[in-house]
Amino acid sequence: MRAGRLVSILLLLQTRGRLTAQQLATELEVSVRTIYRDVEALQAAHVPLYGDAGHAGGYRLLDGFRTRLNGLTFDEAESLFLAGLPGPAAELGYGDQTASMMRKLRSALPSELGDRADAVRRRFLFDAAGWYHDGDRSAFLTSIADAVWTERRVRIDYESWSGRSTRQLEPYGIVLKGGRWYVVAGASPPEEGADARPRTYRVNQILDLTMLDDTFRRPPDFDLGDYWAQQVVDFRDRLPHAEATIRISPQGRDRLRELQAERWLRAIEATARDSECAGWVTATVPIESLTHAHGELLRLGCEVEVLAPGPLRRELASTVQGLAALYPGDER
Repeated sequence: MRAGRLVSILLLLQTRGRLTAQQLATELEVSVRTIYRDVEALQAAHVPLYGDAGHAGGYRLLDGFRTRLNGLTFDEAESLFLAGLPGPAAELGYGDQTASMMRKLRSALPSELGDRADAVRRRFLFDAAGWYHDGDRSAFLTSIADAVWTERRVRIDYESWSGRSTRQLEPYGIVLKGGRWYVVAGASPPEEGADARPRTYRVNQILDLTMLDDTFRRPPDFDLGDYWAQQVVDFRDRLPHAEATIRISPQGRDRLRELQAERWLRAIEATARDSECAGWVTATVPIESLTHAHGELLRLGCEVEVLAPGPLRRELASTVQGLAALYPGDER
């Protein structure tokens, strides 16, 4: 642990130039006293590291000195594809390795390219989760990731729409979609009479997990990217192709943008026609089911009116009447 921190101190000074003990301590999440001890150890090893006192002081390396200790470890190399996803990297247990790997990569770049990389890092960030979703919190995500990497079988207790069950799986890969983690896995052994193709499981619906001792061989023809692309197509094809006719206000359309309901926004833009109320439009939108549409439309409150189909309009009217009974006009 300390050896890695000493290398990190050298790489930080090599990359950024002069840094104070407090800046180094903040970057490496240790105390200033620990930094003092580490600097003493580096100086005892004849590293040309100097400290300047005063307001503009700090530690720096002798001009022209460059450490060759910037080779990636196996763990850091594994985390390379997560370099632009610090949040998911940390959830998978690669947070420290990714940060260390990025410092090493930055130190290996020529000055001009390194400055450019720093500018990109300061200006662009990818956040995978939606506005109203804080991500899946599962105690078993790192265990699943380890099982994927080491090709170990796992036994899980899983909560699906049909209830709780125990399954033995061979995890092939992990996917982050819309802030939610999924594991793609084959059944082990395959269920008799069941489809032998891999299936997709929500990681946060795993209630318990046991890592088994035996390993499996990943199918040589399985490609995670191809599998997931087909899953997305199949999911869209399975959606019922029903429609609803609505009247919606400008505020309702703004609310849809906040909810990231791109499918409805595109449908409204394509089918909108002026309504009697200024700013309101009448449009046709796709719905998956009456139940799903009922919940989605309630989120828009009085900024939308359903004109058709009749059963959906009646269900919403019944809900509104029930809400009015719960919240009468008298003040308490």
